[in-house]
Amino acid sequence: MLLIAKILTAVVALEHLYILWLEMFAWETAGRRVFRGALAKDLFTPTKILAANQGLYNGFLAAGLIWTFFITDATWSARVALFFLGCVAVAGIYGAWTVDKKIFFIQGAPALLAIVCWLLAIQ
Repeated sequence: MLLIAKILTAVVALEHLYILWLEMFAWETAGRRVFRGALAKDLFTPTKILAANQGLYNGFLAAGLIWTFFITDATWSARVALFFLGCVAVAGIYGAWTVDKKIFFIQGAPALLAIVCWLLAIQ
């Protein structure tokens, strides 16, 4: 179960690195395709700075999750992973509640699944 927890943590981290790239560097190009139904085309340029700010926060989440792979103490690594996965899960739930339900399945569900795997692995 520990291996699955670590794999899911890596997947969530990679997802948030992708979101960082999308929101910070590709908001007006790839961002238009990804968020085509959620935001009017004429709003991508004026919201570029706001999206970059969101991307930065996603980068911090990814950094925290990646950090867990370098922590040598197993208990500390699991606790840090659970904290950052919890942050991602809350963000995914909030995004689903306020923006679009599919955000839960894209961000929240993978984080929650990873949390469950971590909790089963550290029993």
